[in-house]
Amino acid sequence: METFLIRALQLILSLSLLVIIHEGGHFFFARLFKIRVEKFYIFFDPWFSLFKYKPKNSDTEYGVGWLPLGGYCKISGMIDESMDTEQMKLPPQDWEFRSKPAWQRLLVMIGGVLMNFLLALFIYSMILYKWGDSYIALKDMSYGMKFNETAQKIGFQDGDILKSADGEPLERFNMDMLRSMVEAKEVTVIRNGEEKTILMPELSLLDVAKEDPIFVATFCPNVIDSVLPEGAFAKAGIQKGDSLLAVNGTSLNSWNSFMEELGKIRTQAELKEQTSASFNLVYSRAGVRDTVEITTNDKFVVGAIAAMPSYPVTTLSYGFFESFPAGVTLGVNTLKGYVNDMKYVFTKEGAKSVGGFATIGSIFPKVWDWQRFWEMTAFLSIILAFMNILPIPALDGGHVLFLLYEIVARRKPSDKFLEYAQMVGMFLLFALLILANFNDVLRFLF
Repeated sequence: METFLIRALQLILSLSLLVIIHEGGHFFFARLFKIRVEKFYIFFDPWFSLFKYKPKNSDTEYGVGWLPLGGYCKISGMIDESMDTEQMKLPPQDWEFRSKPAWQRLLVMIGGVLMNFLLALFIYSMILYKWGDSYIALKDMSYGMKFNETAQKIGFQDGDILKSADGEPLERFNMDMLRSMVEAKEVTVIRNGEEKTILMPELSLLDVAKEDPIFVATFCPNVIDSVLPEGAFAKAGIQKGDSLLAVNGTSLNSWNSFMEELGKIRTQAELKEQTSASFNLVYSRAGVRDTVEITTNDKFVVGAIAAMPSYPVTTLSYGFFESFPAGVTLGVNTLKGYVNDMKYVFTKEGAKSVGGFATIGSIFPKVWDWQRFWEMTAFLSIILAFMNILPIPALDGGHVLFLLYEIVARRKPSDKFLEYAQMVGMFLLFALLILANFNDVLRFLF
C-alpha cells in the first residue's frame, strides 16, 4: 500500500505540474493578444469542482476539478471541450478568440505544446546541472554482453562487446542502444580483441523488447559473491567464490544462464503445482568440480548473489550554462526516440501495450527519488507535447490543422463543422482512454 501511495502521489504531482504548464501556455498567449480566458482549471469539473476562485476585477475563474484527465483553459469565442455553442451564436466581440487574426490564434493553440517542450528541456538541463550524467560505457564492459537465443541466431555471441550500429558508436546500455541495434543494417562488436560485423535482419523493436530472456543484457560471471544463511545454496554447501558450471546437465557460462535455467525449472514445477523445485548443480571450487542436489524454497529462490563485474563509471559534470545545450540535446534525442517508437502503437501488439494511469504510475520509483521523479516528469512532458500536437480533433493539433487550412484556403471552417469535429475528437480520445485503462485491468488480472 505504501508503494502505491508513493507512486500515486508522484503521478498526481507530476501531472498537475504538466497540466499547469500546458494550460499556462495557452493562457499566456491568449492574454498576450487580449483574448478573454473565462476559466483556468487543473483537471475537469463536470457538474462540480473541488475548488474555484475568481479574483476581483478578473474575467478568469481559477479552479481544480475532480476528474483527473488533464485540464483546460476556457477561451472566449472558441469551440473547445466546453462545447459552449450558445456563446458562438452571439455576435463576435473584440476580446474573443474568433475575432483575432489567424496567426494569433495559431500561437494560442501551440502555446501549450511549446511550454511542455520547453519545460522538458529545462528539467533535463537542471538534472544534468544538479546530478550530472553517470553511466558505465559499453567499451568498458570487458566481460561483454549476454545475448538470448534470437540474438545468437543472428550472429551475436556471449561476451561480445558492442561497439557501433551502422557506424554510429554505441555508448551506453539503454533503450536507445537497443533501438539503434534493432534498426541498424549492421552492428559492429569486439570479439576476442577483433572487430566483427553482424548483419541485422528486419526486426520489430516491440517484439524484441518483450522477449524473455531479453535480447541483450550485461554479462554477469557465473561466480558466487555471497550466500544467504539458511538458503538453498547454503544448505547444499555452496560458498562464496564457487563457479556454477551446469544445471541438470546444461552447461552454464554466466549467472545469466543460471537464472534462465532456474526460470525454466520454476515454470515446470508450477505446471505440476509444486511449491518448490529440485535440480542437479555442478560447481567448481579452487579448480575441483563437485555435484550437489539443490532444493529451492517455496518462492523458488536459492539464496545467493552473483559477483558483479567492477566496471569504471563514466561521470560527466556540467556547469550551469553548460547544462542547457546538453539538456536540449537530451530532450531532442528523447523526442526523436519516442516519435520513432510511435509506429509500433498502430500494430496489434502495440495496441495491447498502450497503458493508462496504472502504467504511467508504474514508471515512477517505489521510493521517493527526486532525480528519478524529475526524469519521469520531463519524459511525460515530452509525451504530452507530442501527443497534443497530433492532428486529431479536440487536441491542440486538430485546432492547429484547421487554422492552417484557414490560412491556406483564406476561409474559416464553419462553426457546425468544428462542433462535429470536436465531438468526434472527444469520442476518439475517450475511446483511447478506455482502451488504455482496460489494458491496465487486464495486466492486473492476468
